[in-house]
Amino acid sequence: MNTPADDALRAELAGLLPPPEVPDLPPLRHQVLKHRILNAAEGPRPLRGRRRVPRFALPAVACTVAVTAVALTVVVGESPAPPAPAPRAGAAAPGADQILTRAALAAAASPRAEARPEQFVYIESLVAYAARSAAGGPATLPPAHRRQVWLSADGSREGLLREQGAPDSPLGVRAPVYTLDHRGATPRLAEGGAPTASVTDPTHTYVASLPTDPETLLSLVYAQTRTTGGGDPDQRAFTAIGTLLSETWAPPEVTAALYGAAARIPGTTVLPSARDAAGREGVAVARTARGEQTQWIFDRKTSAFLGQRTVLARTTDAGPAGTVLGSSAVLARGVTNRPGEHPLGASAAPGA
Repeated sequence: MNTPADDALRAELAGLLPPPEVPDLPPLRHQVLKHRILNAAEGPRPLRGRRRVPRFALPAVACTVAVTAVALTVVVGESPAPPAPAPRAGAAAPGADQILTRAALAAAASPRAEARPEQFVYIESLVAYAARSAAGGPATLPPAHRRQVWLSADGSREGLLREQGAPDSPLGVRAPVYTLDHRGATPRLAEGGAPTASVTDPTHTYVASLPTDPETLLSLVYAQTRTTGGGDPDQRAFTAIGTLLSETWAPPEVTAALYGAAARIPGTTVLPSARDAAGREGVAVARTARGEQTQWIFDRKTSAFLGQRTVLARTTDAGPAGTVLGSSAVLARGVTNRPGEHPLGASAAPGA
């Protein structure tokens, strides 16, 4: 039978023991948890007819304890990122870095792209590109049309481009490159062997291998876009990242890093409202260079990437400021075994 003295001794000994270790979360689950906590901090809008519960400001220590408590009860497994709350009346409009941070956190919770080297990544979208007549005059944007592309995961197989109203176009293979030392010599494999994938000419395998640290990734993007044309190096990096977001299906951690890298590019602004080629409305992160503004459009609730637009930022011979030069909307992504095949369970974009 325990006596009060025994209980006191036991309590004293327990106090001398170190606290039990709490297992850390994987980085991806940590990002998902952070996204949920940030959204919870914004505060849900009260439902009509439901009693409002007053909210009180919590000190920093209490917030830390709350985060720890949530971390201890997380169940391992992926789940959709919760919708971002609507801005509160009188609240400051989010900056480009905030929108891109939310997009990164939402991307971390998105389905993982699983493609074997011999398979193909399927991207379905709506696109529209402005054209000008031979006689000149302002650019006109035709109605958006459906675009489907099958990209060899490792670049070793012929892909396929299928656009509404046009014949199918095969996409080239990254075949080995051979050279001749002299006339009549036996061809030999050139140094490097085959074209090297890059952020401006990617394969799925290459994209999946990109750094997941935003700073490191941004340095790589700057380095690989240095020779892609003159002008603003920041805009070249912004354009390259936008193409990766539209034309590839990167793993969640790489997509999150792409948004983190873009948030570090100077000169980005926010448009409170923009529509993609499918007519879906959202908030846009934009950057202007050489009289043209590139817009990345995000779903206002889920922070998912919807598509892009390019518009004239000033009046030119192509048209007045605001003229749309190009528009796209990502509808679905998936993996197939051969070109022309439609994937089962393709990942659909919000509102598609």
